[in-house]
This record gives sequence, structure tokens and C-alpha cells, in this order.
Amino acid sequence: MRKPQRVQTDGLPEQVTIYEVGARDGLQNESAIVDVAVKAEFINRLVDAGLRTVETTSFVHPKWVPQLADAAELLELLDLPDDVRAPVLVPNERGLDRALAAGVREIAIFASATETFAAKNLNSTLDDQFTMFTPTIRRALDEGLRVRGYVSMCYGDPWEGDVPLDQVVTVGARLIDLGCHELSLGDTIGVATPGHVTALINAFTAANVPPTHLAVHFHDTYGQALANTLTALHSGITTIDSSAGGLGGCPYAESATGNLATEDLLWQLEGLGIKTGVNLEKLVTTSTWMSHQLGKPSPSRVLQALAN
Repeated sequence: MRKPQRVQTDGLPEQVTIYEVGARDGLQNESAIVDVAVKAEFINRLVDAGLRTVETTSFVHPKWVPQLADAAELLELLDLPDDVRAPVLVPNERGLDRALAAGVREIAIFASATETFAAKNLNSTLDDQFTMFTPTIRRALDEGLRVRGYVSMCYGDPWEGDVPLDQVVTVGARLIDLGCHELSLGDTIGVATPGHVTALINAFTAANVPPTHLAVHFHDTYGQALANTLTALHSGITTIDSSAGGLGGCPYAESATGNLATEDLLWQLEGLGIKTGVNLEKLVTTSTWMSHQLGKPSPSRVLQALAN
């Protein structure tokens, strides 16, 4: 299998953590319900390909995300190596209860940077969402869990348009103050451009939230995900969210297309000489297999090139 020629570039990290979201963020957007055994095999294949952070599922109420109603059953099927992080998304304390009962050691919570998305996704306001997050985060920390904070609509909102940088930073900084070990800055509808990415990371740094506490989560709606990723790397980011085969989008934002494909990200990182520990050939095989399970082709350009 062809691989990119490695040409190292100054000013970039030596190693990057790929935070794989395909099994959760990807599959929650599928119209059909994927069998739990297929999900388990997908996760096992991702781990076998070398991914060491795989977000497995979500303990959101099945009414809202029926595709992940089998969360507890899925976790029972998994027996992952000790060095694999397997976080799950939880929306509130009820979700946390279910996660703790399943033996989860790491969770993520999902916040909004805008009023409208907070109302549509969380049935809350921009400020009141923290009333829901606070007890969930505190209990998780008391139980010894790591907590990641997602911030959605960081670069633009389909209802409100442009989102002020200071508004995003205020939301993110409050999550850090509550105890989140990491913030994932989401380009939920894929409208970010490189200069905007740099400006937001710099704004967080100015608010005493350094790049070491940040991750980026790009969608490729306007074809900017890889350019934005490279910009984030130059700004000191070392954790990149991506989805095997480019699975996923956002069920609450109709204009959003798929996540940055892990294969496309890996091709770029390998070409830059950045270590990830992930085997590109095994990952391509895994995503090709998954696309057959779903009965549709992957949008990943690297997958399309290498799978032929």
C-alpha cells in the first residue's frame, strides 16, 4: 500500500494523539441501527490498527439517539487492552449513573457556545447549561474519572451566524474551571478557516487555557478540515478528533457533513513525519469493512485512493 513521503516541517509536534470518534459521533448519525456486534468489532478493529483513544458510545436517552441505545450492552462485549482509553459521552447525572454502572473510567460532556444550539440540543440557555454540567462533572471527578468537555458551534452557528471568540472562550474556560482536563473545540458545521482557528487558540491562551488543554474537532463541510488541522498543529495542538472513514456529522445541524476522516488525517501526519502509533493499512481495511456494513461508500479521499 502506498504511503506518503515523509518530509518533516519545523514548528510541528513530534507526536499527536488521534482521538477517534467514529464509533460514537459517527454511528449516532446513521439512519439505520447498526448491530451491537458490528459496533464491537469496529471498535476492536480500530484498536488493532493502533488507535489508543476510541470514544465508544453515549449514554444519552435512547429517545434522542436511538442508534446508541445499546451502550451498556456494547461495553459488556468489549475487552480492550489496558493502554486504550475508551471514553463515553454523558449528557447529565442520569447518563453518568449508567456510565459508572458500566465501569467507565473516562467521560465527555457536550456544551454549546451559542444560545440557539443550547436551546435546541440541551433544552437550556447558554448560562444555564452549566447548572446541568456542574454536578455531573463534580461527581465524575469524585469517582476518579477523567472528564473531557466538548464545545460545539465554536466557529459558526447555522441560526446565529458568526460566533464571537470571547463567547467561545468564556464557555470553554468555565468547563476547565469545573474540572475538565481537556476541551475539544468543535467546528460543528464546518465553516472554520485557518486564520479563525489561530485566533481562537490564541484567545484561549490569553485566557490562561494553553494548547496543551485543547483539542480540535473539524468537520469538512467546506473542505477546510485538513488545512485547519495543520494550522492547529502549528499553534501547539497535539490532540485531533477524527472519525474512521469520515463517518458522522451532527443530527442537530442539517448543514453539517462528515467529520474529518481519520485516514485523511493520518496521511497528512505521516507525510509530516509526526508519530501517531496508527497503522494506515489496517485502518483503511477497517473503514472499508465498515463502509460495507453500512452499505455506502466512505467520503474519505485517502480511503477512496487506497482501497481501489
